[in-house]
Amino acid sequence: MTASEASRNFSAVLDSAEHGETIVVTRSGRRVALIAPAPRANGGALREVLGRWRGHPALDDTFAAQVGAVREAASEELDTDPWRD
Repeated sequence: MTASEASRNFSAVLDSAEHGETIVVTRSGRRVALIAPAPRANGGALREVLGRWRGHPALDDTFAAQVGAVREAASEELDTDPWRD
């Protein structure tokens, strides 16, 4: 899709991306951008993985501290879309 077409039909382009399609945007016949679906991974999934590692005997103190810091930083609240009601 050309950049002009993408501009004129941007809402439809976003609808296509939301439904799993990746759109290649071209300018003068050259690829300049990809519009693709946003990844669905979230903070909740990260917290789940980190929770499974809690107390794992292979963790040294430094790594355990780093995991703890990430666990504190990862929150479901940070994974919400502020533009969505």
